[in-house]
Amino acid sequence: MNQDLCYWSAIELARRIKTKAVSPVEVVRAHLERIDAVNPRINAIVTMNTRAEDEARAAESAVIRGDELGPLHGVPFTVKDSIDTAALQTTRGSRLFAGRVPAADATAVSRLKASGGILLGKTNVPEFSFWWETANALFGRTVNPWNADRSPGGSSGGEAAAIAAGLSPLGVGSDVGVSIRGPAHYCGVAGLKATHGRIPLTGHWPETLRRFWHVGPMARTVHDLVLALTVLAGPDGHDPYAVAVPKPEILDADDHLPPLHVGWIAERGFGTVDPDVATMVRRAAETLQGQGCRVEGASIPGLERRDCNALTMTLFAAEAGPYFEGVIAGRHEQLYPAARSRLAVRVQSLTEYVQSEVEVEALRYDLAAYFRQYDLLLCPVAPVPAFPHEIATLRLGDETLPVRHVMRATLPFNLTGSPALAVPFGSSREGLPIGVQIVGRHFDEMTVLRVGMAIENALGGSWRRPPPDPRDLHDLGRVP
Repeated sequence: MNQDLCYWSAIELARRIKTKAVSPVEVVRAHLERIDAVNPRINAIVTMNTRAEDEARAAESAVIRGDELGPLHGVPFTVKDSIDTAALQTTRGSRLFAGRVPAADATAVSRLKASGGILLGKTNVPEFSFWWETANALFGRTVNPWNADRSPGGSSGGEAAAIAAGLSPLGVGSDVGVSIRGPAHYCGVAGLKATHGRIPLTGHWPETLRRFWHVGPMARTVHDLVLALTVLAGPDGHDPYAVAVPKPEILDADDHLPPLHVGWIAERGFGTVDPDVATMVRRAAETLQGQGCRVEGASIPGLERRDCNALTMTLFAAEAGPYFEGVIAGRHEQLYPAARSRLAVRVQSLTEYVQSEVEVEALRYDLAAYFRQYDLLLCPVAPVPAFPHEIATLRLGDETLPVRHVMRATLPFNLTGSPALAVPFGSSREGLPIGVQIVGRHFDEMTVLRVGMAIENALGGSWRRPPPDPRDLHDLGRVP
């Protein structure tokens, strides 16, 4: 098995395939062999595309014929199991949908295929994608490739773990509160939640809370996210939230930063964070200052006044609760405990719901005011590095906080629809990955991504050292 090939970027793979330095068959076989060797230990990929080698041979023939090739020709990718894939099982992490095979691809999937990408398989999710860990009764638990006792986060935890472990160079996740950026942070990869409406949600499930859901790319480098965004972006005529704005441009990884005004916040507005996380945010701020940005500590009073965790408990319960009751139709005993717990939350009154909507609207205005002064916000992705499985609380200093606190720094930007990037930046004293979050103005993903690439370059190209070989982990078993 060519393990080095499994850690090339998507851009490098596409370039070498186009120049015939490597064949799509060789690339796909290397990834399939690594999946065979590693996936049983981390349980990231739950359904394989058995046609992947055939598709690689077809891609190789196109190269030999001299056909016009798409930007991801022959490059493997994976997809979160809440996103439809034609003729390939999409279970949504639930026994209620075991064996479900969609008739059509989600828009994101069809666009990656049209660009030449080869689907390897589907990655694990928490049931219905509504939890901050990745485990379900159908496929069991996914573990973090850096430490099997730690979570890869959720709900795109399987996707992040697969990319970190070299099982896939590129993937598609989704995010309603933390679900792309949190797993990216915990697993040491990059993940983009583009502006709401930039990438169509067509073919993503659940079909509730659509104004807060985002589909987006995940990879080991920000440069790969740039390429993926150019493929994924744009309306499809089906998703009413998807808007027609100019397509994002391809960026040069060596571009110099313009003199941006960057505000950074380590804790204020996000609650208590681990000292190692706060240190990485501060160091990232210093890095940007060293590259010519005007960087200063900032505050967003609206964030400091509001607990977005509490707001979303109300909003999500009011809207998702009735929706899922119709889906479950009395089959509660088949649900995984986390899903039962999540769906048990109820809204106390219409007044409580309306007040939460008022607060969210005010938060949008507060963030707009911030971006009249600053070009970007630099802040934590999550308050801690990867946390142990199945915990109910976090211990931070003298505080004991509910584990929902892991969403405190990401949820606000789902509520506002802002573009937000998680980019790896370092590690904790325990050797666990730590990322930083870069938030920008609506539809200004290019500035967000340009800064993300600058942070990568400051660390020697990117922070993409592979985790310990998961084959050396103890036998993980499956969660009943």
